[in-house]
Amino acid sequence: MGWSTAAPQTVDAVLLTVSELVTNAHRHAHSSAQLVMTCDDHCLHVSVHDKSGDLPVPREAGTESLGGRGMFLVDAMADTWEAHPCPHGKSVSACFRAPGAKAHEVDAPAPSRHQ
Repeated sequence: MGWSTAAPQTVDAVLLTVSELVTNAHRHAHSSAQLVMTCDDHCLHVSVHDKSGDLPVPREAGTESLGGRGMFLVDAMADTWEAHPCPHGKSVSACFRAPGAKAHEVDAPAPSRHQ
């Protein structure tokens, strides 16, 4: 059974996460972005690499602000997410459990991973 049948809300969450991560790379890193999506038996992994070493941090957005909520959305939609510096920028990755996968089947969070 495919994701669109078994977990349509997760499909929507993945699409919005991809949009947020790529938009953040262009808007905040002022660089191109490389999107890599991989899937194993447990998770769909969405990773975006950009040329800025500044790691994303969810921040308070004022009620009048048009932006500033992207990482809060990613945090709310993904099962886990993490950001780590790379030699030429950073990578931000989000994990979405496969339909039917149990929470313990997803890799245990590392200290830098957000949940």
